[in-house]
Amino acid sequence: MVDVSPREPTHRRALARCRVFMQPETTAKVANNAITKGDVLAAARIAGIQAAKRTADLLPMCHPVLVGSVAINFSIGDDHVEVEAAVETVDRTGVEMEAMTACTLAALTIYDMCKSADRTMTIEDVALWEKSGGRSGHWQRTPSPDGQQV
Repeated sequence: MVDVSPREPTHRRALARCRVFMQPETTAKVANNAITKGDVLAAARIAGIQAAKRTADLLPMCHPVLVGSVAINFSIGDDHVEVEAAVETVDRTGVEMEAMTACTLAALTIYDMCKSADRTMTIEDVALWEKSGGRSGHWQRTPSPDGQQV
């Protein structure tokens, strides 16, 4: 593990995104809260928040950080649900892994809740989109002309 004890705590933020691709009929069911297991997006939001808070328990070299806030948001497209996770802290190390874990677990929850309706689903494009704070400062992913990650 990297020794972060000499570092000063600073405000840190990270933003991660991914997409759960599915049949358009499944996307419509998610949007209309018509999945038999219940409210897909509410469950996915709670799963993402829990995941951010438990990241250090899952990743062996990840430092435990005091997660100050987690926001999980969704955008529903014709054939996908985009998941966005933003995590903030004031600590000695960043929250990139917390944001990516939150994003991924929210996506897995969407998959779990919709799998009986659609076996074709895939989780794709998991990526860190932005981070700020710490020694390296601000970084932001540049989207390609088609809106995808670069």
